[in-house]
Amino acid sequence: MEFEDKTLVCQDCGKEFTFTAGEQAFYKEKGLDNEPKRCKECRDKRKAARENKEFK
Repeated sequence: MEFEDKTLVCQDCGKEFTFTAGEQAFYKEKGLDNEPKRCKECRDKRKAARENKEFK
């Protein structure tokens, strides 16, 4: 299956981001069916917030 880059909109900040063909292939390989809902910056922020809660 051929993948093409897709432009998605982040549900947190509303910015457009690209879901690359390589990322799509990786998701498929790992059995992930849903496209990402957040851009990399917002995913990183959420991850950092979760990690800070775990260490408090």
